[in-house]
Parts: sequence; structure tokens; C-alpha cells
Amino acid sequence: MYIFLFRFAALIFSLLFIQLSVFAGDEAPAWLRQAAQTRPAGTESAVRAVVLHREQHVTLESSGKLVTVERNAVRILTKDGRREAVAIAFYLSKFSQVRDMEAWLIAPSGATKAYGKKSIIDRISDPDDIYDEGRIKVIDASDDSDVGYVFGYTTTTDDKPLFYQDRWSFQDDLPTLLSRFTLSLPNGWTANSITFNRAALTPQVNGSTYMWELRDLPEIAAEPLSPSFVNLAPMLAVNYYPPANEQSATRSFANWAEVSRWTSDLHDPQVIVDDSVAAKARDLTAEAKTELEKIQAIGTFVQNLQYISIDIGVGYGNGMRPRPSNTVLNRGYGDCKDKANLMRAMLRSLGIESYPLAIYSGDPNFVKKEWASPSQFNHCIIAVKVSPETKSPTIFEHPAFGRLLMFDATDQFTPVGDLPDYLQGSKALLIAGSDGGLIEMPVTPADFNAWRRETEVTIAENGSVKGIMLERLSGQESRGARTMLRSLTSNDFSRSIEGWLTRGATGAKLEKLSSSDRHSESAFDLDVEFSAPSYGQLMQNRLLIFKPAIANRTTSVYLTSKSRKNPIVLEANSFTEKATFNLPPNFVVDEMPTPVSITTPFGKYATTIEQKEGKLFFTRSLVLNRSVVPVERYSEVRDFFSKMLDAEQSPVVLIKK
Repeated sequence: MYIFLFRFAALIFSLLFIQLSVFAGDEAPAWLRQAAQTRPAGTESAVRAVVLHREQHVTLESSGKLVTVERNAVRILTKDGRREAVAIAFYLSKFSQVRDMEAWLIAPSGATKAYGKKSIIDRISDPDDIYDEGRIKVIDASDDSDVGYVFGYTTTTDDKPLFYQDRWSFQDDLPTLLSRFTLSLPNGWTANSITFNRAALTPQVNGSTYMWELRDLPEIAAEPLSPSFVNLAPMLAVNYYPPANEQSATRSFANWAEVSRWTSDLHDPQVIVDDSVAAKARDLTAEAKTELEKIQAIGTFVQNLQYISIDIGVGYGNGMRPRPSNTVLNRGYGDCKDKANLMRAMLRSLGIESYPLAIYSGDPNFVKKEWASPSQFNHCIIAVKVSPETKSPTIFEHPAFGRLLMFDATDQFTPVGDLPDYLQGSKALLIAGSDGGLIEMPVTPADFNAWRRETEVTIAENGSVKGIMLERLSGQESRGARTMLRSLTSNDFSRSIEGWLTRGATGAKLEKLSSSDRHSESAFDLDVEFSAPSYGQLMQNRLLIFKPAIANRTTSVYLTSKSRKNPIVLEANSFTEKATFNLPPNFVVDEMPTPVSITTPFGKYATTIEQKEGKLFFTRSLVLNRSVVPVERYSEVRDFFSKMLDAEQSPVVLIKK
């Protein structure tokens, strides 16, 4: 026994000695040691980590080279926080370089481990691209870190700016104790800035060096239906300028018309209408009878081209320059700007004019109109000039160009006449020379994004049910079903539908399923036959209890917190259901839910219920308006959805005759 304990103690000592050896002798820099001494106030266990130091110092040398030094330090507070112990430096392989990169991990004991060149992994920034000059260097210390550890790193990157503009977010979602952005310019240069998501921040200026700093930034809590943290975290947009008498090829932009002119020079020369482009356009539209049908035929073809991104010469502006339209057609692939450019050329061959649109995909509120910069965009779609005969909720009335139909030639799940919801309401750059500029994307109305359901159910005396459910989806409500149908196997699609039924009716079984994707109409039909052996609860062989809302909506909202820190973001959609229940012959209705009617500025909800000739008729309807509700009205939003949930959980009670 004593021998075992001695050996066990020796093993523990050996492991401890190995750990201390790994962390011995690697001195952290003074800035990191100082940051590691900082202790965050408040309850540390509430967040996964806290940022102790977040800094970027950008220096423009007289040669035109831009040198960026970045320093970051984070204290790990939970096991999940270990993923924060990663350093990443982005660069363009033919345009910039990561000159230096180091990282350190400080244990609670003070022992330090350094990570140098041998720890760096170099890889492409976007694994989905076949070729991309954008690359990242990574130091990953997450496996070595633990609760209480401090991870810090510094990177030095050399670059040549495409624009004299920069952007700095003072934090991500984590609480941040110190965040600083410094810009050092050659003598005679000047800078100005715009602050977003907080009061204007004035820099400290020393000669041609500008410094902006914030401290003690609280965590940005993750909450349902919340804006993204980039629309909540303090952010800085900076422009800098050479002396008035000094010419430079690099520039800032005074307004969005200047951005449009600059970007048009990249796009317009690539619209090539040769014989191959014109012939393909004629072939695709041979059966089309209307302007809209022509646009739909070409749009569907371009959407179905293989998406492949090959980014070459990004640092010289080629990340925004499409490949020639005839090249894209002949090769049969392209990225978003290539697809928009090919569609533009094919439409032009038919006498239909169109314009590219630079937009940000993924956050309709990302682009800031106050800061004219092409760096705010990551996606390209198209605006097609249409005549009054073409009708669509995605048409924008432009003062110079008239009626413009907005279309994403990349998203194969959203047809012509509709627009992905993550683009609706976005600010986009209409690329049209001096007449172009920033415009706002249309928002499709709630009744266009509709989910209409008709249900008929027969209830047996034992509580089992058999039913038919007819789903009719349109607009962006149809996109989810269409995406699922095309992305899954037939069996997986059926299992997914059965799983959705089960969430509303325990033990539900899918008996029959048929679907129809009416893509050109932005519509999707789903017909479901199902059964559920114990949907109704039979009590004492006398009472039969069931919920008339037999299946959930896919867009159900649950807001359970009593308080909230962020606004509530709601999308426009509508849902209606008409349900008929065939009651068992030996039962009559004893209790029914009270009808509900709720009307607010952001939405309406109503239910009705009626008994007639051995049947129960139940209806429910929901209309949500696209809106951002301020946090001060959170209780109103929460009450709206709580009352709606209560109404849909309220049971019907049948009693045996």
C-alpha cells in the first residue's frame, strides 16, 4: 500500500515538474505582464473570458508602406473560454506580409510559455475558395490553456493600403478592460473619424499621431432576436489624407458617388457581349413571353452556375473586379460578382439594362451610410431596370434610373422577384458611375412571406388522431423548405418533417408526404398525412383533453428573460391556420380556450374557436412587421409572445355523453 502511494506521489510530482518545465524561462513582454496583473471587477464566472488589452497601432511610412502592430491579451474564465487562446493574423500573399508573430501563455502561478515561429500555422483564409490570396497565420494555444490562464500575442504586418481608410471595433462580445487604436502618419498628414454605436469619440492628437481609447467595456450579452455585436460594440471609422499639395494614387472618398465612380471603373469594362453571350441569352429566353420571364430564365441559369471563387490581385482592387462575362460563361463557374456581371451582359444583349450592387451579406445593418468606403461590402448582386409591366415587391424606385428589380444571382434558393431576408433593408452601393450611390434594399411585406396551413384531424375516443396538413409557403418562408428539400436526401427530409410534427404532437408518425417546389413563384407546397397514437389525453375514461394547435410554427419565438440589454429585431412574416377537428361521436365539448386578439405596432395575433355539428373549428393568425423594437419596450414584446404561447397551449376539454 505504502509503495503504491509513494509511486503515485512520484508520478504526480513528475507531471507537475514536466508542466513547470514547459512553462519555465519564457519571459512575457512588459505590456503583457502588466495586463496580466489586471483583475476584472464584478462576477468573473458570468463570461467565458475577459479581454485585458486590445490594441492596434497603424503607422503609414513616408514610402507608402503601412505597418500594423497588434497586441491582445485575454484571461480565460471558463473551460469554454479556452478557445479564446488563439492568435490570428491576416495577410495577402502577393501584397502584404506578417513580419513578426509571437504569443505567450501565463499560468496562474506566473510561469510562462512562449510560442514562436515553430508554432505558427499558415493556411488559406477561406477553405471554400479554390485559390485565395487571403491567408492567415495562426498560433493556437487553446489545448495548453485553462481557467485562470492569460493568453497574449503580438503581430506585425506590412501592407500597402488600397484606400486611406481604416476600421476598428473596440471589442467583440467579451468585456474589454482596455481598447486602443493609434494612427501615426507622416508629417503634414491629417485624419478624421466617425464613431458608431456610442457617443462621438475625440482622439488624443500629438503631431501626426492620433489615438482613440476606451476602457471598461461591458460584455455584449447574447440574447434571442438581438442585433449582431458589430451593431452594438463601439466602432471607429477613420479616413486619413496627405497634404493638399501632395498627389497620391491611394485615396479616401468624400461621398458615395465617388465610391460608385471608382467601382464602376472595375466593373464596366468586364461586361463583354460577344456572340457566345448573346446566343446563350437568346437560347435561354426562346420561350419567354414577358420581360419578367426573360429575367427569370437568365437569373435561374446564372444562379445554377457552380460557385467558385478565385481571388487574384485582391490588394490591387481585384477583389471587387469581376472576371469578363464571356470568360465566366465559357468556364461555367464564378463567384458573386462574376455571376452578377454575366447576368448583366446577357440582359444587355436582349436590350435590358442592369447595374451591379455591392452589399454586405449577413447583416442588414452592417453598412454605415455616414462612412463612404467600398471596404464595407462583401457581396455583389444585381439591379435590373424594368418596365411598368413587371411587378415585384423587390422593385426599388430610383430617381435617376427608374424601376430597379433587385436580385441575388448567387442564392439559388431565392428566385427572381424575391430577395434573401438577410439582404432586405440593407444599404447597398448602386454601381453606376456618377449617378450611383448608396440606396436601401426593399423589404418584402409580411403577407408575401406567408405560411398558410389547413389542417383536418379526426380524434378517436382513445385520444389517437389521424390528420392531413396542407402547407402553402411563399416568399422567404418558402426558402427554408426549399433549402432543406434540396440539401437533404429524401429519407432525411421525411425524418425532418416527422421530427417537426413530433415537437407538437408527441409520438407523431408521418404516414405520407408530398412536396412541390414552385420556385419561379417563390412558393413551396407541402402535403402531410400523419397520425399520433396519444395526442389527446383520456382521463378516467370520461374526459378527453387536447390542444387545438397541433403543430408548431417553425418561426416560434421564446422570450423568457425578465429583463434585457439589447433591442429586439423582428422579421416580416405571417402565419395563418384553419384547423378542423372531427370529434369522437360519444363526446361533447365541455371547455374551450378563450379567443385571443392582440394588436401592437410590431405585430398582430388572433385566435378563434367554434363548435358546430360534431366538429371543432380553430383558427390562428400571426403578422409580424419588420422592426427593431427598443429595449425599453421589451416587456411589451415578451408579453406579446407569452400570450401567444399561452393561447396555443390552452386545451380543449371533451366530456363523454
